[in-house]
Amino acid sequence: MILITDSGSTKCDWIVIDKNGNQIHEKIRTKGLNPAILKEKKLKKIIKNSDELMQIKDQVTHIFFYGAGCGTTKPKLMLRNILESIFKNAVIDVQEDTMAAVRATINHSSEPAVVCIMGTGSNCSYFDGKKLHQRVVSLGYTLMDEASGNYYGKELIKDYYFNHMPEDIKMAFEHKYNTEADYIKYNLYKQPNPNAYLASFAEFMFLNKDSEYVIELIKKGFRLFAKNMIFQYRDELKTVPVHFAGSIAFFAKEEIHEVANELGFTVGNFERRPIEGLVSYHIKQL
Repeated sequence: MILITDSGSTKCDWIVIDKNGNQIHEKIRTKGLNPAILKEKKLKKIIKNSDELMQIKDQVTHIFFYGAGCGTTKPKLMLRNILESIFKNAVIDVQEDTMAAVRATINHSSEPAVVCIMGTGSNCSYFDGKKLHQRVVSLGYTLMDEASGNYYGKELIKDYYFNHMPEDIKMAFEHKYNTEADYIKYNLYKQPNPNAYLASFAEFMFLNKDSEYVIELIKKGFRLFAKNMIFQYRDELKTVPVHFAGSIAFFAKEEIHEVANELGFTVGNFERRPIEGLVSYHIKQL
């Protein structure tokens, strides 16, 4: 029994397949398992709280885990140790979420491409057809992550408090969310996963895309992302497409195409949920 796992900071999807590539269990979903943000005790608790995972843990022979926060050695090792302690009969392979995005979006296994993640967080890398190259080490949601859910959440909250929103958008924002300062600060500074809390506001943009304010907000964030991340691969962009994974990218397709035309690079594929592409990739490897 093989587990293929795609984890962001907000949610984590687990797909179970057998040695012949047949899916033998409904998709299992847990809270996100980001080892760069959550402590070991919390990570273990999330996994063990899943009755479905606990029922099959001794039957699992391999786990291919792709996750946010797994791009540096220490958190990656911590998560692998946690998985080994729970799934005692499994061989564990932990990869960063960028590799999940690559394998889920490229058209064939050796296709060179610039691949972007735009979900709760954001990232960008270049896949040369064999190896992954990253020219910027992500410093996470506090300093980076332009065009991500948490970036747009921060921008929406700031615009609300600085009175930069049009009045009708401001009223809609107040109606949908608790905008009391104490409540927002409690979730940002006293609760776990502040990045996921911020990202929860991003849905508002896609419910209000008839607003010029929202469209310009989306484009502004993507321009920053392109400048800081995509154009790290300026030479490669001359010959390869830029693929996108994640919900923010999926729902901002139109704006991404417009900015890409403006800046002069080619947009490739969009994959809302990388787990589906990952399953196809690993079935081919069996």
